[in-house]
Amino acid sequence: MKQDIIYSINGPVVKVKDSTTFSMLEMVYVGDLALMGEVISVTKDFTTIQVYETTTGLKVGEPVVSTGHPIMATLGPGILDNIFDGIERPLRKLADQTGAFIYPGSQVESLATDKKWNVKITAKIGDQLSGGDIYALTQETSLIQHRSMLAPTLKGEVISVKEDGEYTINDVLLTIKIENGDLFDCTLAQKWPIKQGRPMNQRLPISKPLVTGQRVIDTLFPIAKGGTVAIPGGFGTGKTMTQHQIAKWCDADIIIYIGCGERGNEMTQVLEEFSELIDPKSNQSLMNRTVLIANTSNMPVAAREASIYTGVTIAEYYRDMGYHVAIMADSTSRWAEALREISGRLEEMPAEEGFPAYLPSRLSQFYERAGYVETLNQKEGSVTIIGAVSPQGADFSEPVTQNTKRFVRCFLALDKALAYARHYFAINWMQSYSDYVDDLENWYDTNVSTNFVLNRKELSYILANEAKLNEIVKLMGPDVLPEEQKLIIEMANLIRVGYLQQNAFHKDDTYVPLEKQLKMMEVILYINKRATDIISEGKTVRSIIETTIFDRLIKMKYDVPNDQLKLFDAYYDEIDKAIDSIA
Repeated sequence: MKQDIIYSINGPVVKVKDSTTFSMLEMVYVGDLALMGEVISVTKDFTTIQVYETTTGLKVGEPVVSTGHPIMATLGPGILDNIFDGIERPLRKLADQTGAFIYPGSQVESLATDKKWNVKITAKIGDQLSGGDIYALTQETSLIQHRSMLAPTLKGEVISVKEDGEYTINDVLLTIKIENGDLFDCTLAQKWPIKQGRPMNQRLPISKPLVTGQRVIDTLFPIAKGGTVAIPGGFGTGKTMTQHQIAKWCDADIIIYIGCGERGNEMTQVLEEFSELIDPKSNQSLMNRTVLIANTSNMPVAAREASIYTGVTIAEYYRDMGYHVAIMADSTSRWAEALREISGRLEEMPAEEGFPAYLPSRLSQFYERAGYVETLNQKEGSVTIIGAVSPQGADFSEPVTQNTKRFVRCFLALDKALAYARHYFAINWMQSYSDYVDDLENWYDTNVSTNFVLNRKELSYILANEAKLNEIVKLMGPDVLPEEQKLIIEMANLIRVGYLQQNAFHKDDTYVPLEKQLKMMEVILYINKRATDIISEGKTVRSIIETTIFDRLIKMKYDVPNDQLKLFDAYYDEIDKAIDSIA
């Protein structure tokens, strides 16, 4: 039988001539080192493969071996509290074998095959199992129970079951007789193609927020569980730090952080910080419910694409157990750049700025895997995707940002001027938006207050009016404005500095519960009402400022602890006293 060999090598793109062995999207092993690759084009004359490892040293004539299946993620206990590269190789284990640098062709099992897990088997002989049904429980970490499920494509009757006890991920726990009469052995681990979404019973309406404790997000631009978010921003505007803060404080059960093409020193900092972070909800290590996928800028570009799909496949797996998962993808621009580089090597016709014409469809395929769903085992779970975008020169009109905008419903635009002014978060309240406000209104009405969304609208109205007035102020100065409009400028400053700006290093301001956010809004809107009334009587904004009440309210976010919200009542008396003191 003729052996398939390398015909040409162009960076990560390898071609095989005159072969009918391979199928589209099949995983293959390339060269004497057995580098992992994927078939991306099949023609009569050539099979084109993108290699997910460095091709340095690869030679024409070396063998290419078919596997007969697509690239698969290994799913089972041991994923959490782990750090993988883009093709799900555990970096800690690779470091033990090869040191600080990954050698081409390094073969390591994704999950430890020798570790024993304490397993409780819930299935019994005679049970009829179908795809998604849970048959074993394992305490994967102190925070997360791992629920081993039958592969979505299988259905059958349990004919043998092991006793509860300690097992490795490859030990047989039970055997089922599937519909065609064959026997299938169920273990703690299963494999799933990373570019194929896992099935569910149905998508459910978006109706619950992903509470982050960050005021500018929860109040003005809420994120929904199962939603999609883009965080675009230029260099140094705080994309990574915004994702870190959301990852630490949001009420998702599991966090998956994908470092896609980021700088190596920044990725190292992420790995070290996440390992040291304490989960505020459990007071344990945040890594007990976190997965890190590290693919730095000096790693092979093709692996960036794989890292995105590996991460979302792991997220869907935990979603199917009934968990709410949040993915931090940092950054999808680097992924798009990898698509552009490979597209160029394939000599495809470029579209805008050299990106391939299929960039929008690839972005949509990724973001569409988010959602709030009913799983095959009738549980509710969700995958929320929060993707950073790094437009060159902070130009939001470039293709990746514009195409991402088409497929996300929450857009948190980071502003260079705010970032350089140390306004944290640097989310521009005029360029950002969230389409989830109306979807989440009933939840806020039921779980917080019917006034929450109304107050949000009033704050947004003041900020929007300030933006219009600033155009006049730039041209003619603030003195030309009537007192009513001067008050809008002053109130907007109170909202920006006293409410939207947040201090991640302050114990009571790094995370703010929704109840405190509501109280703060109510105090701000109360002084707006009192000030508006007294100005209508002929008093000036200057006279209100001189009472220093605005300065006092700016500090209320620090002065009121999160567990002593009754202290807000005193602010109403202070406001009344200040306003009444104006002669």
